[in-house]
Amino acid sequence: MTGSDPRTASAAPLTGPAAPCWVTLMTRNLETAERFYTQVLGWSFRPGRLGADYAVAYQGEVPVAGVFAVSSAYQVAVAWTPYFAVEDADVAAARVRERSGTVAVGPLTLGKGRGVLASDRDGASFGLWERTEASASPPAPAGHAHAWLRLRTHNAFDAAIFYGEVLDWASGRPGCCDVAYEGDEVIVRCGGHPLARISSGAVEAAVDPLVRPHWQVQFPVVDLAATVSAAERHGGALVEERTGFGGTEVTLRDPDGALFAVTDLRSPA
Repeated sequence: MTGSDPRTASAAPLTGPAAPCWVTLMTRNLETAERFYTQVLGWSFRPGRLGADYAVAYQGEVPVAGVFAVSSAYQVAVAWTPYFAVEDADVAAARVRERSGTVAVGPLTLGKGRGVLASDRDGASFGLWERTEASASPPAPAGHAHAWLRLRTHNAFDAAIFYGEVLDWASGRPGCCDVAYEGDEVIVRCGGHPLARISSGAVEAAVDPLVRPHWQVQFPVVDLAATVSAAERHGGALVEERTGFGGTEVTLRDPDGALFAVTDLRSPA
């Protein structure tokens, strides 16, 4: 067992009532997913409030992700998906459509909020989440995150405009996320902490899913080599390894086919 890195203090927290985002795994077999991520990332799981097919992953006492088992009869991709917090799911869904994105599901009332599953103009899937009741879960420790995000897209500048208009990034409103163009990437920061990177170069028609536009969920870990080894021992596979500024990033495939990344980076920027 390895576990998420408790020292990652620079990224935007993903849990708590003011969190800018939440991550969810759509999978085919809940028990298999729980067993794999317990051994690889050190999580524990508790039943969620959305039925027997939903569970919440915890790092200690802090919720870090949702896991939803869907029947193979539904045309839903097995994947990790970020859900961005919005004030009004109807307004945000309308903005997606107005900007040539697609709304596949919702808004639907789910537990303490309303959710939307959508995709941007290049086909990258993401979610919207409007909280309608106060959160009873403890927030992540100040400045701490259990994950951060990377969007691989056709054009980072165009994608930043799309998401900025849908999610009110860089709008000047209190609490909104800021956007900065740094080198060849766009960095999204919430409360001064990095939340996501947006990179150009994805190809919509590519056969390789890593090259197609998609949101990638990245989990920082204490020991990268041990994490990869644990994934391979428990039915996962190493898909790609990239070394860049600050450290190494490894893309893994879980036993059900969902892609995610683990990294020894101490800062997502």
